[in-house]
Amino acid sequence: MLIRIRAAMPALRPSEGRIAELIVGDPAAAANLSIAELAARCETSTTSVVRFYQRMGYAHFKDFRIDLTREAAREELAKSRLPEVSGDIDRHDSLGEIVSKVAMNETLSLADTARALDMEALGRAVALVLSARRIDSFGVGASALVGLDLQQKLSRIGRTAINWHDSHSAWTSAATLNGTCVAVAVSHTGATVDTVEFLAIARKSGAATVAITNFRDSPLAATADVTLTTAARETQFRSGALGSRIAQLMVVDCLFTGVAQASYDESMAALRDTYAVVHDRIVHKRTR
Repeated sequence: MLIRIRAAMPALRPSEGRIAELIVGDPAAAANLSIAELAARCETSTTSVVRFYQRMGYAHFKDFRIDLTREAAREELAKSRLPEVSGDIDRHDSLGEIVSKVAMNETLSLADTARALDMEALGRAVALVLSARRIDSFGVGASALVGLDLQQKLSRIGRTAINWHDSHSAWTSAATLNGTCVAVAVSHTGATVDTVEFLAIARKSGAATVAITNFRDSPLAATADVTLTTAARETQFRSGALGSRIAQLMVVDCLFTGVAQASYDESMAALRDTYAVVHDRIVHKRTR
C-alpha cells in the first residue's frame, strides 16, 4: 500500500496529497485514526479521505486501515534491522547520522523496488533487449548515469548499446531507429521533457520502448511499450538523487542479468573475453 501511495503522490490533489504525506510519514499512527480524525489532521474533509482511499483501490475504510496496519508493521520490522535513526536528514545531523539515514533510505528503496517490480514487464523488457539489433538509452542528470551503466553492461556481453548524453543527439538518433531496435529511457519522475521526447520519437520511428521510472502514471510511462517501476524513497535532498538512483541501478542490474542469463553461453564467453583484456592491461601496468 505505501509503495502505491508514494507512486501516486505527484498526481494527487492538494487535499489528497496532505493525506498521503501524513500516512507515509507515520503509517502506524495513521492506521489508528478514524476518517474524521484523519480529515482533521490533514485540514481537509471526510469526502477527501473517502476519495483518497477509493483511489488507492479500497471500497471501505475498514479494509484500508487493516492493510495500513500490516504495512506499518512491515515497515517497522524492516527498519528494526537497520541502524536506529529517525526522521529526514537534518542540518544538525552528525556524519554518522547522515551515513545511517542514507543507508536506511537506500536499503528500503531497494527492498520496496524488489517488491514492486512487475516480473511480467521485466520479462518482456528482457525479451525485447535480447532480440534487438541495437539498444539506445537516454536520461538527464543522475538518470544519465543509469543509462550509461546499462550501456556498459550490455556492451560487456556483446550487445550493441549506445547511451546518449545530449538530448539533441538522443533525439536525432531516436529518429533513425526502427523495429529492430529498443530505446530505453530513465527518469525518476517520468516527467522530464527531454526524456519523454526521446522515447516518443523512438516509438514513432518503430522502435520498441522501455521506461524506467518511479511513477506508472507518468508521461514517460504512457509513451513506453514496457514500464519498469522503481519504488524509491527520497529525502529532502531530492535533487541529489539518493534512493531514486540506487533503485534505478537495481532495475538495470535485473534487466542486464536477465538478458545475460537468457543468452548464457554467449554472454559468459563475452564476459571472460572482456575481463581478460582489462585484467591483462592492469597486470602489464603493474610490471612496468
